[in-house]
Amino acid sequence: MLLIVSASPNAAGLTAACVEAATQGSATVGSAHLDLCKLRIERCQQCENGWGRCRREHRCIIEDDLPRLQQALAGADGLIIVSPVYYGELAESAKCAFDRLRRCEATRGEQSVLNGMPVICIAAAGGSGGGITNCLTEMERLVQHLRGQIADLIGVTQRNRGYKLDTICAAVTALAGK
Repeated sequence: MLLIVSASPNAAGLTAACVEAATQGSATVGSAHLDLCKLRIERCQQCENGWGRCRREHRCIIEDDLPRLQQALAGADGLIIVSPVYYGELAESAKCAFDRLRRCEATRGEQSVLNGMPVICIAAAGGSGGGITNCLTEMERLVQHLRGQIADLIGVTQRNRGYKLDTICAAVTALAGK
């Protein structure tokens, strides 16, 4: 089963089209979709001078939906992250969730929930199309911190939407076949 994690409040935008293409590509193995905009995940509090329970016990003191994301990742064979590009970066809901996830999982080493997991990162820049490279670099660094394995980095704009949606479907289909 593949996990598709998205972070856009626009249910009819470019990011939603990318999620749909990923869902189609995962048809042979199935997928689950978590929309970070619909989860309650608070920002990191950097407790205990930044060296809190998350780094020692790999869980956060904040009681919200982060464990739901961790559990979904633990049951996945692969991950597809789909985020709109805002100001050259991941969407705020994705930054918040993945900052907290990184704090809990990065210090686990080979026990990280993403250790060895193939990951496709998709940056959807619907406005000017700018900022894709920076956003994908940020996603790549996150996956590396969590010990995942980058399977592909895909940038999508309104101009290349037609063939990039096909690319997403093909990339996810290939990931599902492994």
